[in-house]
Amino acid sequence: MKLHPLLKEATIIVDLRSLERDAILEEMARFLKEKDVISQEKELSEKLIQRENLGSTAVGKGISIPHCKLKEVKNAVVGIAISKKGVDFGSADKKPTHIFFLVITSPENPSLNLQILAAIAQLVRKSSSLTRKITGAKSPGKVIDIIREEEENLNE
Repeated sequence: MKLHPLLKEATIIVDLRSLERDAILEEMARFLKEKDVISQEKELSEKLIQRENLGSTAVGKGISIPHCKLKEVKNAVVGIAISKKGVDFGSADKKPTHIFFLVITSPENPSLNLQILAAIAQLVRKSSSLTRKITGAKSPGKVIDIIREEEENLNE
């Protein structure tokens, strides 16, 4: 599975303002509500916080993958949020998190959730410069281009 076809400019934040875990999750939910991607901002932020309370979704290399299932979502929503400063998100490598891959899927399609998480994990594992490239992106379109390029490089 490829990520770049799932990404839309309306789901990418190039400059997160929040500096704490729950505030970041709330900011991402608010952003998606403002862009009319979702309508249940409070439910989304609560589900994301509940998931983080089970264990951090920070996977290292400056990347976290907050995710949940939301009934209102018919097609998967994959977003990216970038923190230039970096945030303590409880990563095992103790490094700040700069990139947040947000995954929201329907509870009706649990396998899609797993496929997307696996695609992100593979990209993170195999791309040595992903965090540096994405944090340097100035626009949502550039972020999508970077993901596309990195995915193409994986197949070479």
